[in-house]
Amino acid sequence: MKLIVAEIVDADKRFQPIIDSHPLCTIGRSPASVSHFESLVESVISQQLAVKAADTIHGRLVALAGGKMTPKRVSALNATDLRSAGVSGAKVKTIQGLSNAALTGEVSIDELHLLEDEVVAKQLTSLWGIGPWTVDMFMMFQLGRLDIWPTGDLGVRRGWEKIHALKEQIEPKKLELRGNKFRPHRSVVAWYCWRALEKK
Repeated sequence: MKLIVAEIVDADKRFQPIIDSHPLCTIGRSPASVSHFESLVESVISQQLAVKAADTIHGRLVALAGGKMTPKRVSALNATDLRSAGVSGAKVKTIQGLSNAALTGEVSIDELHLLEDEVVAKQLTSLWGIGPWTVDMFMMFQLGRLDIWPTGDLGVRRGWEKIHALKEQIEPKKLELRGNKFRPHRSVVAWYCWRALEKK
């Protein structure tokens, strides 16, 4: 990771202060602690929610599933069960669809780490309610992929603006182009964009 952050600074000196003032990026450095299925459910729950609220709902859902979240256990829960845990109606539909896809083999849930980024994205976005943001978060934090550039994430854009002292908001398409010089380590750049928003 030290070599990677050095390459990032070589590509853009503006990242030097934020890298110097934070620990090394953790993406891809340790094995995932939960299953691919649970990670995806957690990402779905986290959509457009504050971290604390998402963590609370996730904890309730794990409890409802008997302490271990698996496709079989989650599929046994009905919409009323999921809503009682705080899951919104749209997310109930998404989680139920993901559970069924995992059980039927429509999505190779336990083999996603063996697939190329494009194949992972194609499989997951074929499901209702799972879009690019959820896939990006999954590939970065669950699969440890180092070249994901989540320009649809508001935090990444705001962090980039802060690092570069921009007076106007940057559009996702423009940020997409700005990221090309950081290939194949754009996930690490995104991680430091998030760090830039943390209060010190």
